[in-house]
Amino acid sequence: MKRIGNLFDKIANMDNLILADMKARRGKKDSYGIRLFDKDKEGNLSRLLKSLLDGTFKTSKYRTDTIYEPKERIIFKLPYYPDRILHHAIMNVMEPIWVSVFTADTTSCIKGRGITEAYKRTRRALSDRESVYCLKVDIRKFYPSIDHEVLKGIARKKIKDDRLLMLLDEIIDSAPGVPIGNYLSQYLANLYLAYLDHEIKEIIDIRHYIRYADDMTFFHHDKCFLRNVLLPWLIDRLAVLKLELKGNYQIFKIAERRSDKSGRGIDFVGFVFYKEHIRIRKRTKQNLCRAAARLNKVPNISLTEYKAGLAGWLGWIYDSDSKHLAKKILKPEFYEAIMERHNAA
Repeated sequence: MKRIGNLFDKIANMDNLILADMKARRGKKDSYGIRLFDKDKEGNLSRLLKSLLDGTFKTSKYRTDTIYEPKERIIFKLPYYPDRILHHAIMNVMEPIWVSVFTADTTSCIKGRGITEAYKRTRRALSDRESVYCLKVDIRKFYPSIDHEVLKGIARKKIKDDRLLMLLDEIIDSAPGVPIGNYLSQYLANLYLAYLDHEIKEIIDIRHYIRYADDMTFFHHDKCFLRNVLLPWLIDRLAVLKLELKGNYQIFKIAERRSDKSGRGIDFVGFVFYKEHIRIRKRTKQNLCRAAARLNKVPNISLTEYKAGLAGWLGWIYDSDSKHLAKKILKPEFYEAIMERHNAA
């Protein structure tokens, strides 16, 4: 694989830092960090550029918060200046380079992919008659378990610019594992598994494999192959990366429909997939119902306001077989207008 040099100067220049500031502030223009930064915007960018050029940049102290949905996790937060601007500056240059390393099976936190791509690829896999069984695994404490020395070695497979590697090393070593919450972290986490993804497709030759972050789903016609060949190989390869699977991995026959007791659905990216239909995952459905119930209590709400309030949820309805659920939870006077796209499909 060809390694790329002369990258640092593309990152550490004023035009790129100005662009990074523009991107980092999208949707956050009124935040305290941006208001503070804007008091001396040009001076702050000049100081960041100087620290990069003379090699004195140091990651700021992290602030942590705990979130509980969809599960309990510690989120690491860095200040807007200089860190979040710098992360965007790095990604302005590195995003296309790193994305070129990722296989099409990697879907999380990549522009143009995400849950939508994972959903499409799962449906495509299920349409294949060879997709009889599923192996579903995820990695134990993935982000906190990422080994810094291994990650640095993987970064060096594509980058040969010593100044950029020194900067990335400093950022990588600034927190245990890879901290959830940083813009740069989601790409570094995908990079950590990128070469494993290549081996899965090119050495093991799995036709249908989808990875969303550390959630891996494999499809095959032979249950014994999944259990006796793929699973042991995967455990060994993850050990090289100093990672291990959770003990709750599953190998099962994929059910035709929910009533099919000979198999089960695939719980993945907020949906439960069957061969013949798709439903919304229970927790996602509960949150959707709460959102609709709150809006249903708003007096004199217009259709436009109602749809805007459900904007983040309607995709779950449209992409699943949830017509009856929608009729049950949506305002009756808005139901037909909202479901117009679903009915047309």
